[in-house]
Amino acid sequence: METSIATVEEKLRSLYYLQLVDYKIDEIIRQRGELPMEVSDLEDEQEGLQTRLDNLKQETSKLKKDVDDRKNFIKEANALIRKYEEQQNNVKNNREFVALSKEIEMQRLEIMAAEKKIKEYQYQLEEKKGVVESTKAQLEIVKSDLTSKKSELDKLIDETRKEEDTLNSFKDEAIKPVDERLLSAYNRIRNGTKNGLAIVTIDRDSCAGCFTKIPPQRQLDIRRRLKVIVCENCGRILVDNELASEESTRIEEATK
Repeated sequence: METSIATVEEKLRSLYYLQLVDYKIDEIIRQRGELPMEVSDLEDEQEGLQTRLDNLKQETSKLKKDVDDRKNFIKEANALIRKYEEQQNNVKNNREFVALSKEIEMQRLEIMAAEKKIKEYQYQLEEKKGVVESTKAQLEIVKSDLTSKKSELDKLIDETRKEEDTLNSFKDEAIKPVDERLLSAYNRIRNGTKNGLAIVTIDRDSCAGCFTKIPPQRQLDIRRRLKVIVCENCGRILVDNELASEESTRIEEATK
């Protein structure tokens, strides 16, 4: 930044001009109303619903795998039962027959448990199927709303793009004479006020920002433009009305 050759008055003029540009940009953004926030909220909702669908897909895949695993287990258990039943035909004593009978009974109990689990998984799959369908329907509605809102917002942005680009070029020029410390202070004050005004004039011997009385000697110092003076109450930068009027005229002529 060209800070070495800029006088205090030049810096004050540049800052006030910058504020006028920022205010005009703010007006353009305000014209868009709640649309940017609505678009952002819909994008977040769409992302959330898509994540939910992805999670449901993973959960459904796992349940299907669990069902397949249990079915495979039942097939293996039935195969074992057939094997044990064949072995019973060739046992040499009652002890071996009883042992094989216990193995068969154990496999049948395991099959019953597996069948119960399959029913549970299938019930969960049906539940998730309903949730998936409702989530998909909800996602389609959100996508449709988002497309509509984005289109509306894009149209508003396109309508003001040229003006906003011009204002941003003015802004780039305005900050050149201002050192980083002063620019940082300006942005900090601006972001801390409801109306976005970091620089105000004197109105009826008072700060136009907070209406605190400004002593005569301090008003004289402000009109001399030899140093940056801030309101002791609200912290806003103070400029004289003549400077403010001249810069207001300059921005109006520049944006005709």
